[in-house]
Amino acid sequence: MHTSKKTDSTRRQLLLTAVAGSLALGGLMKIASAKPAPKTIRISAKKFQFIPAEVRLKRGEEVILELSTQDVLMGFSLPDLKMRADLVPGKTQTLLITPDKAGEYVFLCDVFCGSGHEDMSGKLIVEG
Repeated sequence: MHTSKKTDSTRRQLLLTAVAGSLALGGLMKIASAKPAPKTIRISAKKFQFIPAEVRLKRGEEVILELSTQDVLMGFSLPDLKMRADLVPGKTQTLLITPDKAGEYVFLCDVFCGSGHEDMSGKLIVEG
């Protein structure tokens, strides 16, 4: 069977168009099914408080806690959710959290940071 150059060229063009369309559709499907990026909540620790001292999250929502301190070595502990981090002055620590249960959870500094340390705490409120 003999085909003309014009027919071969048309077939090639149709094949390339079909492949390009499939790739584009696959990319759109990935974009449509991609999860939104988690929101970031910044928590700053300084003698002898966390700012903000109250953080509200939604149950099941993925959130990045961005933790920092500028004055002395501190800790961030969220014992009921089994999370903790050392906070080094000038550096940022991140914790990824997806709370699965509504409630109120205390977070606190678990590294002695001076007089007033024992009162350094905050509250994470997870809403239904």
